[in-house]
Amino acid sequence: MSTESQSGDDLRDRISNFLRRNFPQIQMHGGSSSITHLDREEGVVHIQLGGACSGCGISPMTIQAIKSRMVKEIPEIEKVEADTGMGGGADGDLGGTGGSSMSPSFPGEGDDDGEDDEGPQAPF
Repeated sequence: MSTESQSGDDLRDRISNFLRRNFPQIQMHGGSSSITHLDREEGVVHIQLGGACSGCGISPMTIQAIKSRMVKEIPEIEKVEADTGMGGGADGDLGGTGGSSMSPSFPGEGDDDGEDDEGPQAPF
């Protein structure tokens, strides 16, 4: 059991380090990030962005970048749920309701034409 908790702590540490290393602007701009839930069996992590991230106009883009990069860099993570505590819209999915919402689209997401669109990179 101690090995399982130790490996779980290692995963939590790797997620925290990933956030600090890849998204220093969160903390530099007065925001914060925390892991609110980690389901190792399902490979799902819930991230809460707080501080200046709540109400920040680019937090949906930051969240989308976290979601797409984390699953590529940390193999145990299959899905990232993130929120800024601002209710619907803060997680980039507009609360997960409505299929035709004005959710931002990002390169590599969706399967509209099957082409691999790299598109412009975020400034972070």
